[in-house]
Amino acid sequence: MGNLLKVLTCTDLEQGPNFFLDFENAQPTESEKEIYNQVNVVLKDAEGILEDLQSYRGAGHEIREAIQHPNDEKLQEKAWSAVVPLVGKLKKFYEFSQRLEAGLRGLLGALTSTPYSPTQHLEREQALAKQFAEILHFTLRFDELKMTNPAIQNDFSYYRRTLSRMRINNVPAEGENEVNNELANRMSLFYAEATPMLKTLSDATTKFVSENKNLPIENTTDCLSTMASVCRVMLETPEYRSRFTNEETVSFCLRVMVGVIILYDHVHPVGAFAKTSKIDMKGCIKVLKDQPPNSVEGLLNALRYTTKHLNDETTSKQIKSMLQ
Repeated sequence: MGNLLKVLTCTDLEQGPNFFLDFENAQPTESEKEIYNQVNVVLKDAEGILEDLQSYRGAGHEIREAIQHPNDEKLQEKAWSAVVPLVGKLKKFYEFSQRLEAGLRGLLGALTSTPYSPTQHLEREQALAKQFAEILHFTLRFDELKMTNPAIQNDFSYYRRTLSRMRINNVPAEGENEVNNELANRMSLFYAEATPMLKTLSDATTKFVSENKNLPIENTTDCLSTMASVCRVMLETPEYRSRFTNEETVSFCLRVMVGVIILYDHVHPVGAFAKTSKIDMKGCIKVLKDQPPNSVEGLLNALRYTTKHLNDETTSKQIKSMLQ
């Protein structure tokens, strides 16, 4: 059907059909347009968020100076003036995570609804599947950047400490209106996570499952496992990989594959690593290890440190050793 071609059935694991999904060119059909347009409004801001995060330098120098010279009012003011606009950026990132969560829930609703199976949904609604992939791709890129930038938490901690000191001393603070106490608490929890966007998506997916009790949990987990299969097959089959016209599509597929594995592991009762899992974990890890090492270390670390069930007794020794 269109750009989505059935390519392979993985008989040894009886995992059902895998698909070639055209992540580069899928366009919405009439029935997809409403959800597609809602999610598109969110996704069009994603690249700008990543650029802002990539260029986030922090106010480490100004903060150190202010802490070392607590009685120098000019240095205190300089540090505060440096931190306030940065906290404005952090607020924007946090608010974007909330918009992304709403977008994901809309997509999950569309891709898991009856009467179609998740596989049929991915076949019929390629553009929504592509948007789901784009959310996962953004999420892993955001978290990779956040993990390597300790300035974010340092800046925010300094902001909160200074604000509470100002309140005690009844000093009016510009910037207080921007982030009130309740919002600051939520932002603190968000940035305390090693991978805050993934945590947002995991929580949103779990909440989606619990709120839709009439929908079998398998509808959601099968959607994720099918997407993982799609990516793995496209990456390990030269014939399909050669169809990518953009070299970035390989890293896109790798990130999406890892993202759906992590989501599956958080949402599925026994996780992605158990023998009963519908994800071929050995195959997925092998695909990652077949890439140039520098390009996938962050993704392997995401599997090592942000999954839920890797260290369970039900995980085979072979899988554990592959990820060591």
